[in-house]
Amino acid sequence: MSAHQTPEINETELTFDQPAGKIMKIAGLVGIIGLALSFAIGNGQAHGDHPDHWAGFFYSYLVAFCYWLSICLGCLFFVTLQHLVKAGWSVVVRRLAEFVAAAIPALLVLSLPILVPLMMGDHTLYHWNDHSLLATDPLLEIKEPYLNMPFFIGRCFFYFLFWTALSQFMLRNSIKQDAEGGVKHTNLMQLASAPSMLVLALTITFAAVDYIMTLQYHWFSTIIGVYFFAGAFMSANSVLVLMARGLQSQGRITKLVNVEHYHDLGKLMFAFVFFWGYIGFSQFMLIWYANMPEGTQFYLPRQQGEWVTFMRILIIGHFFIPFPGLISRHAKRRLKILTGWAVYLLIFQYMDLYYLIMPARTAHGDGHGADPAVVSLSILDLTTWLGVGGIFVAAVAWNMRGKQLAPVKDPR
Repeated sequence: MSAHQTPEINETELTFDQPAGKIMKIAGLVGIIGLALSFAIGNGQAHGDHPDHWAGFFYSYLVAFCYWLSICLGCLFFVTLQHLVKAGWSVVVRRLAEFVAAAIPALLVLSLPILVPLMMGDHTLYHWNDHSLLATDPLLEIKEPYLNMPFFIGRCFFYFLFWTALSQFMLRNSIKQDAEGGVKHTNLMQLASAPSMLVLALTITFAAVDYIMTLQYHWFSTIIGVYFFAGAFMSANSVLVLMARGLQSQGRITKLVNVEHYHDLGKLMFAFVFFWGYIGFSQFMLIWYANMPEGTQFYLPRQQGEWVTFMRILIIGHFFIPFPGLISRHAKRRLKILTGWAVYLLIFQYMDLYYLIMPARTAHGDGHGADPAVVSLSILDLTTWLGVGGIFVAAVAWNMRGKQLAPVKDPR
């Protein structure tokens, strides 16, 4: 078969309607149960013998929310990047990334348990929302034009508005091309990709600052956005490997996605394992040699007790193990091995976000009885992950219904 010939593909290869419907129902049910349990546990803690004022729920929920958001944004970046560089290799896996990216509206709804309490004056997560601190904290007074509730809420809604518009634009034009053919829609997506990439980079950066860095509002980091992006894009490629493998196990896209595509996705996974390590070390090195309180306060609560062990496991498990594990051609072309690494990296992405977010709960000295030196794993970590993840997966499955699994009339 020449490079310009397309394999004959039957309709079953490209449709996933019935299985997607089942996944949507099961994942949606898991999500609803997970969220219901999370709210029930959080409410019980808030009224128990040792109330933590919902802190356990909010912090676990934020970790879960940022985890699934990172995967979604990584896929949105993947789609935009492929159009920007006019990539040909990725055409047959790009539609899978479009399905995931188009689940952004579900995450907007799932952001409400974070944003609504903030609008009501709650400062369990974001202490800068406590207006009484303005009188005693000069640094907060300086940052107040940026760190105030109306502007924070407005920024968050702008991020989701842009992400939704971009993801829907890409998916709709890609679907329209399936029906109409030609190059019109490809040209439109390519034309939009360059300015969209600039805005996407800025919104991902500011979202990481807002959702994560402002948990400890005295902390300064110019790298946090890139750090978050590195994990997001690594995770997105891992998810694409798992989605393609899952679909092929059901007899779908077996003639379209081959070992070369997995090899390329594996190379991106490997590259961003290294990039994550480089950015993480750069952030630590800059803060270490500057030795300024505004920077070191981020690492101080993370260098106490069990958090030291957690940090070592994260560094070794997120970098020193997968780096040699993924470096070989063999690992990236043996699908069982690559699938294992994809699952492994997604686990460490969650651990990474847990490390970024959870220690902030006691960094202000008001952890409501929580020991700052103890990694306090909770059932809420599981229920919130299942709750947010279930709704997110249901949204992705919803996007897959009635659509082909590959852009069959893409000119490439």
